[in-house]
Amino acid sequence: MPLYEYRCYEHGVFEINRPLRMATESAKCLVCGGEAKRVFSAPMLRSGSRTALLAAMDHAEKSRHEPDVVTSVPSSGARRRTPVLPLTPTLRRLPRP
Repeated sequence: MPLYEYRCYEHGVFEINRPLRMATESAKCLVCGGEAKRVFSAPMLRSGSRTALLAAMDHAEKSRHEPDVVTSVPSSGARRRTPVLPLTPTLRRLPRP
């Protein structure tokens, strides 16, 4: 069910769950009961949990001013191994690292 955003001039933005295409142009504020106008915002198209998203956003904000300092090389278990592909005649002529 979609979330629709409304803005009360006194209490700010709030969200209401309504069936698709059933949003009205205005709604009652959840705090004061006054008229709140509908606000159009970017859709929330994401996968994963909200807590993981918030944790990533908090970490990005913190590291913006105070970047994490690396003190050691990651363990060998953390390295990705490139898959070994069978060499075709064309690839055999290329230099190997």
